[in-house]
Amino acid sequence: MMNRDTLIQILDLARWAPSGDNTQPWRFEIVSDNHIAIHGFDTRDHVIYDFEGHPSQMAHGALLETLRIAASGFQISTEWQVRQGCPENAPVYDVLLTLTPDLVTDPLQPYIEKRVVQRRPMRTTPLSKLQHDSLANAVGSNYLVQFFETPRDRLRVAGLLWDNAYIRLTCPEAFPVHRDIIEWGVRFSDDRLPEQAIGVDPLTAKLMKWVMRSWERVDFFNRYLMGTIAPRIQLDFVPAMACAAHLLLKPKKAPESLRDYVEAGIAMQRLWLTATALGLHLQPEMTPVIFRWYARANRGVSATSGINQKVELLAADFEVLVKASKDQDFSFFCRVGKSMPPKSRSLRKSLNQLLVEK
Repeated sequence: MMNRDTLIQILDLARWAPSGDNTQPWRFEIVSDNHIAIHGFDTRDHVIYDFEGHPSQMAHGALLETLRIAASGFQISTEWQVRQGCPENAPVYDVLLTLTPDLVTDPLQPYIEKRVVQRRPMRTTPLSKLQHDSLANAVGSNYLVQFFETPRDRLRVAGLLWDNAYIRLTCPEAFPVHRDIIEWGVRFSDDRLPEQAIGVDPLTAKLMKWVMRSWERVDFFNRYLMGTIAPRIQLDFVPAMACAAHLLLKPKKAPESLRDYVEAGIAMQRLWLTATALGLHLQPEMTPVIFRWYARANRGVSATSGINQKVELLAADFEVLVKASKDQDFSFFCRVGKSMPPKSRSLRKSLNQLLVEK
């Protein structure tokens, strides 16, 4: 039976979909007992990492896939389309639901709430053949997964992330994002990243909190006190080495439209939930992908020319690492491995906060 109560249960589970820095760029409207409208938005106007809204669009895809998986547990199938006439930075996705008595619950459904980000070191135990094949097959026929598993591979990725982190930490335009996304002194956060989930030790966290009160402090520490070293070691280099593998999700056809990025988000979420089902944890490593999007679109990340030059070099190094040409596209980059469950994590806004009435 489909009614508002059922849709509330489905949406309450679907809201656990991932989004960049826990921004949750969506609101839900229950139009009728078989129609949900997802009002999406992006953060491109004030977040440099949301290049042309593509990361937010991928988050929309992750949400739509999570909603589909959640609905399957109620023997309900879903179909979605982008509402015509909507601006690209505020798309509306009309989701139609159909009661399908013989529909089997998607096996990924139990892992929707269990899926988390693990920013701390993982075990380097190699992936089993089952894990490797399951991850490769999870993304569907329109995508490929490239694996970086050997110690040498992980060291090369660690070098890439080391350089990437320097750009991230010295770019003035990135500072407001870093300042605003962390909720200090907490284990859980409904709409940001909790301090205890960031992945640094308590002393470094205290120093970061003080330094990040102003760009002037950040710039001084970076210039004269090697302020990027500790966070790059703890947040980038060590985790890059301490994992089973890094995975790069690549579309077989270069994305051209909003729908293409939404579908990339669907593939990303299936990869992530499959990793969770296999007993693995995952951490996105998206900023090298995003910086490469800037470089290949001939768009500057910063008003500082030196930053943009480093972004160009990073994009070229990334392509050498993965043996790709300039015109090949990357959708999602991450690391996976086994570890103890994180003690701290981002939560979500309540469903009441996400529901809108039209």
